[in-house]
Amino acid sequence: MEDGENQADICRVCRSEGTPDKPLYHPCVCTGSIKFIHQDCLVQWLKYSKKEYCELCKYRFAFTPIYSPDMPKRLPIKDIFSGLLTSIGRAVRYWFHYTLVAFAWLGVVPLTACRIYRCLFTGSVSSLLTLPLDMLSTENIVSDSFQGCFVVTCTLCAFISLVWLREQILHGGGPDWLEHEDEANNQGRNFFEGGVMNNLMGMAPIGRGMVGNANAEGNGAAAGAGEGGNLNEEGLAGAPEVEVFDVIAMGPNNAAQDDNNWNPIEWDRAAEELTWERLLGLDGSLVFLEHVFWVVSLNTLFILVFAFCPYHIGHFTLVGLKIDDFVVASHFEGLLTALTGYIVFALGLVSLYLLCALVRIKRFRRLIGLCYVVVKVKLLVVVEIGVFPLICGWWLDVCSLAMFDATLKERKNSFHLAPGTSMFVHWLVGMVYVFYFASFILLLREVLRPGLLWFLRNLNDPEFNPIQEMIHLPVYRHVRRFIASVVIFGSTVLLMLWLPVRVIRKVMPQFLPYNAVLNSDAAMSELSLELLLLQVVLPALLEQGYIRAWLKGVVRGWTVAMAWLLDLRSYLIGDIALTEQDNIIYGDQPGNGGVGAGVGAAGGGGGGGVAAADGQHNNAAAPAGNEPAAAAAAADAANEPAAQQLPPPPPPPPPPPAPAPAPPQVQAGLGAVHQAMLQGGGPTGFQAYKRSSFFSIRVFLLVVFMCITLFIASLISLVVPVFIGRKIMAIWMGDAKVHELYTAACGLYMCWLLLRIATVLYNWIPQGTAVIMKKLKEWAILALESLTIATFLLGVIPLLLGMLFELVIVVPLKVPIDQTPLYFPWQDWALGVLHAKIVCAITMMGPHWWLKRAIEQVYNDGFRNMNVRFILFKLCAPVIATLGMALAVPYVIGKTIVPALGFNPTVQNIVLRRIYPMLLAMIVMTVASIFQARQFKRLYEHIKNDKYLVGQRLVNYEPKKNFTTTSSGASPSSMTYLPNQQQGQQPLVEGEAAAAQPAMHDLADMPADLAMPGGPLLQIHPEAAGLQQQQQQQRQV
Repeated sequence: MEDGENQADICRVCRSEGTPDKPLYHPCVCTGSIKFIHQDCLVQWLKYSKKEYCELCKYRFAFTPIYSPDMPKRLPIKDIFSGLLTSIGRAVRYWFHYTLVAFAWLGVVPLTACRIYRCLFTGSVSSLLTLPLDMLSTENIVSDSFQGCFVVTCTLCAFISLVWLREQILHGGGPDWLEHEDEANNQGRNFFEGGVMNNLMGMAPIGRGMVGNANAEGNGAAAGAGEGGNLNEEGLAGAPEVEVFDVIAMGPNNAAQDDNNWNPIEWDRAAEELTWERLLGLDGSLVFLEHVFWVVSLNTLFILVFAFCPYHIGHFTLVGLKIDDFVVASHFEGLLTALTGYIVFALGLVSLYLLCALVRIKRFRRLIGLCYVVVKVKLLVVVEIGVFPLICGWWLDVCSLAMFDATLKERKNSFHLAPGTSMFVHWLVGMVYVFYFASFILLLREVLRPGLLWFLRNLNDPEFNPIQEMIHLPVYRHVRRFIASVVIFGSTVLLMLWLPVRVIRKVMPQFLPYNAVLNSDAAMSELSLELLLLQVVLPALLEQGYIRAWLKGVVRGWTVAMAWLLDLRSYLIGDIALTEQDNIIYGDQPGNGGVGAGVGAAGGGGGGGVAAADGQHNNAAAPAGNEPAAAAAAADAANEPAAQQLPPPPPPPPPPPAPAPAPPQVQAGLGAVHQAMLQGGGPTGFQAYKRSSFFSIRVFLLVVFMCITLFIASLISLVVPVFIGRKIMAIWMGDAKVHELYTAACGLYMCWLLLRIATVLYNWIPQGTAVIMKKLKEWAILALESLTIATFLLGVIPLLLGMLFELVIVVPLKVPIDQTPLYFPWQDWALGVLHAKIVCAITMMGPHWWLKRAIEQVYNDGFRNMNVRFILFKLCAPVIATLGMALAVPYVIGKTIVPALGFNPTVQNIVLRRIYPMLLAMIVMTVASIFQARQFKRLYEHIKNDKYLVGQRLVNYEPKKNFTTTSSGASPSSMTYLPNQQQGQQPLVEGEAAAAQPAMHDLADMPADLAMPGGPLLQIHPEAAGLQQQQQQQRQV
């Protein structure tokens, strides 16, 4: 078989031999059985794979053009001018079309949206009558366009939100009262016991979830009037449950199916036909004008439904309540009025839903229920994303007033001067605070026992879906959770900001306030310091993974210390073995724990009482009232199921002979998984723990120690970095006051550096003196090399780049010709750092050239393996020489050649001031000329190909030759195949190429419409299959 393969070469695609009319080519580096291929097979494969190179050896295929024999050596002028006129006509046509597209989407749509919005909210009939004339008005056209873009963006976001919310309801199901309410369900129950009233009041419908009600009653009776009764109740209220009434009513209840009776195939076909190019009009057609009309109509409809109606409903409500003056004084009259309108609209939908339930109008009732869900989710999103961060931001500002020696009156004045900016800044600060708080909670979950932080949302839970929670959970639970979150976050701010600031002012009265003045009288510019801070200091602090590891280690150490001190290691960490004699607390498993707990509670008074009594410590970090988080314990119990001590009857299963760290987790079924998903994300797991004696006192002491630790940590964070930074900046700048942002950043950088050195020494000391000396020598050499390279890369090059930018751009624009410019090297260097980063980013995004290759090699070598010689001679030297020549040559011309020619000092000054912009203009003109020359060459080749090109021939791979192409004409695959000889590229050995052969065999999956005109593309011979099987068997052997 091998002799047969060596005698006859076959195509790697169709596995047939070459013929005189279809010869075989070897266009790439591959060898062996996949070396040869037919040109037609390769062209069809390139059409299918959308690639221009071999997928095995990565060599780019090359095609040489074939021209007609009667082609002249040079094109006639007539052909060139005719082709040029054709290209100009095509360009003008495209220009008109794209201008129309831009005018329609960037002019007509925003202006129409803005002026319709203004007309609707003017509140007069004359504005409606003059709307057509206002559409054609050119007054304030630029500002109206920007405002219209904002209005269009809002309507587009509203439309996308509605579609996404519809998908959430279709996939996750609607609320329980919306999905399972029907006529058969309502015959034996009062209309107040179902529907939206249950969603608002949190009442379980009669006849549904009997076990859940018994569970709630058992917990409520045992836990008293507290929140304990809601823990397991929430686990059942969030998920849809099926009862006897629902099973009976499945037949006639087809409202949801009727509403969703649509053909997905037709919608998919329409989505395939409608592309972005066709939608926006970039395909050259005028169909986009219809899309513009529909967009304008939808904008008008959304403005009318989602802005006009709620605003006027809220306005009439506020006027009726006689509190419109207070709303006007808040500087956010429109937003507050619209929110009031949405609230009133939601209450009206509740009333209509109850009325429809009373008169049994099922279809209309379902529509009203969906509208209520939309309004409810919208209001909850505004509260979660807008109101809560805003409250946190303002609370942080109020608690930190003493730190900046500010007063509430100053904050009030600044709010009245710029209400929008003030609210945005406080919202942004609140969002940052919430983000870092959540990040710290995620870090705590990596250290603490699973289930300990049950009262906080687990963002790592794959089943956590806040939108599903907003859809399914009743409003009262969202309100309770919001209040609990405000208490937790507010208490943390008091503990870690307000109280430390008070202590600092008492103990160190000269330390505060922080200097937060944005301007400075120092010689250096504040812009330079800000750029240095943003480009050098903060990236060095934020990009280090050591900080998170250190923080995690500190949290781990503190937890271990508290666990040893209070004998709570099983409760806090859970890494000790549990025995049968221990007082073990087991947690409910996701999906079945709530139901099991409910059955146990309803089974008997004794069992239920024991379970609920032990439920006071349900998976919690402390008893109620012992820590700030206790207020949120019951509020967020929907996220984490409650833990409870197993009652004596029945006894727990006996443990294995070898004590295990934790009892085995019960695996939930598919139904339980779906239930947990609808609950909006439960715990990822709960680990049992041993309950020590005097457990409540121990947990209370744990909370006290935690508060003391947080207070001390905050005190150190507020004092130490700023103190160190002030001392360092004083050495540099003397008595000049600097913004505390810079001192704090400098102090944090020094603290990080000291901690890093201490960590390295801690890891080196156990290795011995010889190893330490060897590593110190290595690091000393590395530090010397880094200092040398940093001198050029971070010192000389940014300084030269900043000075060149100053001379070319800043001085000609800012300094008049009759004044002498002043140069600040420090400021030029700081700007040069920013410019250097921009140049590096643009270089890495651009084509391959020497600078990009040098930067990539330096980046790939890394810090410890950097090649000093390569960096100095291949990167620093060329760049410094180029920048130095750009600075020196114009200066030499202006100072030597111009005076030697006898010009007066005025002309010399003009030449010296204008020679650098002229140099930039000359470079731009040169680049533009080269670009136009290349474009004309491409036009010339295009004209020649259109008139005389008859085909293309595949070029064989020859390692010792460099191929060049003279044309980039159209190929059968509608692509341009240019050769790209890879220097130093070694061919694959036969075994490696054969092992990669199946990549081309994907042609078997090619669609039928890619077949060639003469017949099918792949004409596999009958013996080809057997040949392939034998080859595969040989490779396996």
